Amino acid sequence: MADHPKAFVTGFPIRHSRSPLIHGYWLKKYGLEGTYQAIEIAPEGFTDFVRSLQNNGYTGGNVTIPHKEMAFALCKKRDSAAEDIGAVNTLWFEDGELWGGNTDAYGFLANLDAKDPSWDNGDKALVIGAGGASRAVIYALKQRGFSEIRIVNRTVERAQALKDRFGQGITAHEWQAIPELLQDATFIVNTTSLGMEGKDDLTIDLSFVNANALLTDIVYAPLETPLLKAARAHGLRTVDGLGMLLHQAVPGFQHWFGITPEVTPELRALILADMDRPTHGGQSR
Repeated sequence: MADHPKAFVTGFPIRHSRSPLIHGYWLKKYGLEGTYQAIEIAPEGFTDFVRSLQNNGYTGGNVTIPHKEMAFALCKKRDSAAEDIGAVNTLWFEDGELWGGNTDAYGFLANLDAKDPSWDNGDKALVIGAGGASRAVIYALKQRGFSEIRIVNRTVERAQALKDRFGQGITAHEWQAIPELLQDATFIVNTTSLGMEGKDDLTIDLSFVNANALLTDIVYAPLETPLLKAARAHGLRTVDGLGMLLHQAVPGFQHWFGITPEVTPELRALILADMDRPTHGGQSR
C-alpha cells in the first residue's frame, strides 16, 4: 500500500478529463500528500483494473464513460443514489470492501443551490433528453420533491423507460410536446449533448416559458450554451453547468483524502482557463 492516498479517474478515452485539475487544486490548497491521475482503460480491461485497485495502492477513484454501469456491477456495496440511478461514478473502500456511489445528482443540486437558492420553489420540471445523464437529474429532482417531472426525448420510448424506472410523478412525452410543456414548467434542464462545442444547437422557442422559470444546462463547454443565451435574452433566470462538474467531485475527495473540499471562485477560474485551451472540448468529467 502506498504511504499516501492515491486516487484516479478512468474512462475511454480520458485525455480530456478535468478531474486531475480539480483534485490537484484541492490537494495543493489543503497541503495534502496524495495523488490523483487520469488512467485510460479500455472496456475489456476495466474489470481487472478495478479488482487490482487495492493491490496497486489506490484508495478509490472516479469512473466515467463508458465504465459507469460496469462499475456498478463490480461494487460490493452501493449508496442509494447509485442504486436508483443505476450507475457508479465514484469508488472507495470501507473495511476492505469496494463501495460505489453516484455523485452526479449531488453535484447537480449543489450547483443550483449555490447559484440560485430559490430554484426549487416550484413543483413542475421539464427534463430534455433521456440519456444516462438524465437519470441523475431525475433522481435529484425527485429528492427535492418535484411532483411533476416531464421527460421529452426524440425517441419517446427512452423517455418511457425512465418513467417506468422512476415511477410516480414522471411522465414521458414526444419532442413536439415541448411548447405545451414549457408553459407551466418552473424548472427546465437540458441533459442532452445538444449545444456542446462541436454538436448541433438545442433550438427551442422560449416564448412559451413561464416568466418565473429557471433554465439550466448540464453542458458546460461552452459555458453559456445557445439555450442559456436564448433564455437570458428572454429575461429568464439561468444557471450554467460548470458548477455541477466541480461539486460532483467533492464527495469523492472526502472519501479518498479525508477532507471535504470547498468549491471556490479560484477553482472555477482554473477550469475556465483550461476550457480556453484549444485542445479541450466537450463534457468530460
